[in-house]
Amino acid sequence: MLKIDRKMLSFIEECESEAKDNFAEINRIELINQLKVLNAFNENHIQAHHFIGSSGYGHNDIGKEKICQVFASIFHTESAFVSPLISCGTEAISQTLLGLLRPNDTMLCISGTPYDTLKQVIFGVEGKDVGSLKDYNIDYKQVDLQNGDFDTNSILTAIDKFKPKLIYIQRSRGYSQRNALSIKQIAEVIVSIKLHSNAPIVVDNCYGEFTEVDEPTDVGADLVVGSLLKNMGGGIAPTGGYIAGKKNLVEKVVYKMMSPALTADNGSYSAGYKAFFEGVFISPHVVAEAKKVATLASVALTKLGYKTTPTLSDTMSDIVCCIQFNNKDKLLKFTNAIQQASAIDSDSAIEAGEMDGYEDLIIMASGSFNQGSSIELSCDGPMRPPYAAYLQGSLSYAHGKIGLMHALKEIEEE
Repeated sequence: MLKIDRKMLSFIEECESEAKDNFAEINRIELINQLKVLNAFNENHIQAHHFIGSSGYGHNDIGKEKICQVFASIFHTESAFVSPLISCGTEAISQTLLGLLRPNDTMLCISGTPYDTLKQVIFGVEGKDVGSLKDYNIDYKQVDLQNGDFDTNSILTAIDKFKPKLIYIQRSRGYSQRNALSIKQIAEVIVSIKLHSNAPIVVDNCYGEFTEVDEPTDVGADLVVGSLLKNMGGGIAPTGGYIAGKKNLVEKVVYKMMSPALTADNGSYSAGYKAFFEGVFISPHVVAEAKKVATLASVALTKLGYKTTPTLSDTMSDIVCCIQFNNKDKLLKFTNAIQQASAIDSDSAIEAGEMDGYEDLIIMASGSFNQGSSIELSCDGPMRPPYAAYLQGSLSYAHGKIGLMHALKEIEEE
């Protein structure tokens, strides 16, 4: 049974007071994004019969067509492809890269080392032919960030030298200690790139949607990719992913996913689309709640002596708070406490273990209604120095606040 400790509550209320200006800015961004989503629904004339699913080939599936139109309107793009059959963000990104790149092409990542699960998409698995970029003789080059920002001179040098056919940006922090890349940073580097290259700029938008007023496609990105188990699903969508951007690029990805002979008109989903419409509609609010939880966690843990990102003075461009414990036991204790504060599987004791796509043992708390949904209150991290926890999500600020108080109490009781 969880209980609210009066001393801890007083401490958290003190932290909330310090974060009040940040919370006000989060509310402002939520209002603008909610208006954007509402207009996308109204412009596309969404009606109740669009929730109905289809079977077989899925021809004339008006619900599928409409959810794609809504996403295109939200991202202000020519086209979008939204599919419940995409299981996660890594799959959406993998299909995008393999859809746009061809043998002997070069992919240039300009945001440093990508997230753990994408490494096998790029480099494959030693001794196995897994259909990675490397298996298709697609080359990979990388430019690291400098002090959390794009190294524009090195990027332009790499573009001139390697002539990439695709330029890739990972917006969120992954398992690094950097902040998520802001829309301002992305906009500035895109202006420079467009003067030197016609290669499409693809942004992994996972964890970043609705955290700011604009999206990468508003500032020149050619394609954004993400998961409906994160921000855009609002904690309601049970699965799925999306690709949005220029029509010719979206079509290439769809041909890879479906077949060169088939378009987005093919493919059915008999369960219907209500959860996807409802999820994206509530998403601006859920993202705002998650941002408040991450902000509160940053203030509280900083006051307790831990290094966190982002800080109150940072632009918050994803929903994640990174906490460096520099202590394996505290990472385990904090993560288990978040699991204990979950609505689902709260009595599960979690341990670090092997997971597909990760190099290190991973500890992961995810007592979620939808398996692996990281827009719900969750926490994970690799078992390697600096033993950092990545706290994200929460369908409601109140739940996140309770979970954080419980976790702080657990790590401070020594």
